[in-house]
Amino acid sequence: MAFSTQAQTEKGKIMLGGNLAFDSYKSDADGSKANTSFSVVPSVGYFVDNNVAIGTGVGYSYAKTIGTLENQAFVVSPFGRYYANLSDSFKFFGQLAVPMEFGSSKSVDASGDVGSKIGSSTKIQVALSPGFAFFPTSKIGIEFALNGLSYTNFKQENANGDQIKGSGYDSINFGTNFFSPKLGVQFHF
Repeated sequence: MAFSTQAQTEKGKIMLGGNLAFDSYKSDADGSKANTSFSVVPSVGYFVDNNVAIGTGVGYSYAKTIGTLENQAFVVSPFGRYYANLSDSFKFFGQLAVPMEFGSSKSVDASGDVGSKIGSSTKIQVALSPGFAFFPTSKIGIEFALNGLSYTNFKQENANGDQIKGSGYDSINFGTNFFSPKLGVQFHF
């Protein structure tokens, strides 16, 4: 049986997918309590030209750090992606995304108990990531992606709109961790 998979990334096609992440780890200070994070961000993209897609993800993010805070956020993650054909079934892609999280923060004590709301949070990131897609059928793309270059700005504000001292940060990350790749599936229509 022979078929061509070039059609997945043609102008006018739609792709559906998303991100799902869960992480839990214990700190050295208190090995009995675990820090936890979870996010789910389904996404949709539209091919505006052959091999060029734009789209967005919309979802939810949760993080709890013992002795610090709990943060729940609404996530919007617009992206642009370009595919380069390596063969009929394999494509390299580069993706530029701007994930934004808008949420609320609560205090968490050393025993892991969640306290009252301390304010709101905003996290904005710009990320450029490389990856490979394998198309076993004309409708399914299995993806392997790595972190690339990213900039993150995070800040928290109290109820009066003032930034909470020591709660914000800016970070720039470059490089990839081959031990934490992203594996995903995209559906193409």
